[in-house]
Amino acid sequence: MSTFAIETELHVSEHRLLKKNRSGRWPVVAALLLVYVAQCAWFIRTQSFTNDEPEHLVAGLEAWKFGEFKHWHDQPPLPRMLFALPLLGTDWKYHIADDQVRLDKPAAEVWLNRSRWINTLLGLILLLLVWSTACRLFGETAGLFALGLAAVSPDLVAHFSMDTMDGPATLAIFLTTLQFLRYRRNPTWGHAALLGCATGIMMLAKFNCPPIILLVLALVLLHKLPGQGRGISGWLRGLQWKRTGAILLTAFLVVWAGYFFHVSRVTFADQMVTIHFAGYTKLLQYEMPTLRTPITIFWPACEWFTGLGQVVAHNAEGHRSFLLGQYSAEGFHMYFPVAMLLKWPPIVLLGGIIGVVTTASRQLEWRPDASDEQVADRELLLLSVFPAVYMAFALISHINIGVRHVLPMYPFLLLYAAAAGAWLAKAKRRWALVLLPLLVLAQAVDTARYAPNDLAYFTPFVNPDRTWTLLSDSNTDWGQGLYALREYQIAHPQETIHLAYVGEVDPAWMGIKYERLGEKDRPTGTVVISAAHLSGQLLSDHQAYRWLQQYPLKAVLDHAMYVFEVSDTK
Repeated sequence: MSTFAIETELHVSEHRLLKKNRSGRWPVVAALLLVYVAQCAWFIRTQSFTNDEPEHLVAGLEAWKFGEFKHWHDQPPLPRMLFALPLLGTDWKYHIADDQVRLDKPAAEVWLNRSRWINTLLGLILLLLVWSTACRLFGETAGLFALGLAAVSPDLVAHFSMDTMDGPATLAIFLTTLQFLRYRRNPTWGHAALLGCATGIMMLAKFNCPPIILLVLALVLLHKLPGQGRGISGWLRGLQWKRTGAILLTAFLVVWAGYFFHVSRVTFADQMVTIHFAGYTKLLQYEMPTLRTPITIFWPACEWFTGLGQVVAHNAEGHRSFLLGQYSAEGFHMYFPVAMLLKWPPIVLLGGIIGVVTTASRQLEWRPDASDEQVADRELLLLSVFPAVYMAFALISHINIGVRHVLPMYPFLLLYAAAAGAWLAKAKRRWALVLLPLLVLAQAVDTARYAPNDLAYFTPFVNPDRTWTLLSDSNTDWGQGLYALREYQIAHPQETIHLAYVGEVDPAWMGIKYERLGEKDRPTGTVVISAAHLSGQLLSDHQAYRWLQQYPLKAVLDHAMYVFEVSDTK
């Protein structure tokens, strides 16, 4: 047999072995996805409305019903409209009082049990993207390791089990990044059009995307295609203005379609800008220096720009923040790094650090079928630019109300954890196949300490009963504890509950009987207080409820509500 025939046979055998190996991974992939869905189902059934969910659902319903955005257009419409899809065609009733939603029919939990599954489906898509990307870069073992860690990640379970914006925004940013890599590998006009569509979807997901938009456009503009001249003049001629413009135009058309191709009339006159939206959406007016002669323009998708403007103004104004016992109206520069250390699983963080070190020091072999390590090296470098730019902008943000605002970085951290898994598989081949599943199992045991309230998860180094002393708001208590409070009341029917609840949802929706507890009230008996109010982040008097600490703590309900027994003897 000739040498060529032997090499061909070896190549075919290797290809068959690799294909067989990959096909054997699908049961593992399916099992991990099932574990993830089971956790999401548990969360959905046991966690009540968070602060923003009623508004998101009603805004989505009104968008479908009227083709307009009557209320709360401070967020883009796409996730809201997706969440509302299962509610279309129902005769469910709601009303709006004092700019807040009141759900009249059916029971509040019925709304959640039907609508939240849309976001879980988006979470499954994200997990598959993380797995497939890790497999392509580092191999099957590393891909399964990343998928396992993702499947038992509390933030991914929580934020893809609620009708809120952070999960869809994370998926949209990661999807845009992956499409950008596809464009760089094969810079055709078709891939440029897909990149424009992905960018538009990202713009419709949440207003945290402008840094990523600028980054995508800059990288496309500066990408030198083969055959371009050298030197400064050649570099200037090689700037990809047409492709960049086409991507931006495509993205804008997607955004415009998301607002039903609305065109608004904008008038600048008398030191005011007046925005006339179509149909039901209320008129907006802002003070602004204007010329003496009134000017009127017609602006497509003006709702998106006004919503972004509201977020920018909110960020400039600041938001009440709480970190490690300190309060600020302008935020903390180290808020998100500290929150990540406290809220993200240690195995993911450590794996990400090891992955960065091993890839930076070139101790890692790329995927088994990689023919050009430089290509894979460049792809990982480009992948890393996106979370780096996002984090840079997060550090200067004045809105510090939850680690969820840097959730778009989490899929990239999982990819670096996959790199660490690939390094372990290479260095310790004999026992890596045992160690990696054990690490995933260890993380599952860790996160189970807070399940099903994955939103309140903290690392094992934090006392679960003292989390409110470190972080507050959506890190611990976003209003999701009403189901647990209802169960407590059923078990203690003789107790009168004095409640200081942080959420905007009326606990009476859940059948809870209570007396509202004000900051200056001093009742006796059973006093229940939300973790966020115990921290005092949102209160005029931050210490308003600290007097309760002198009394016995009877229970902590689902890591979100603290039950004190207040006697009149002190």
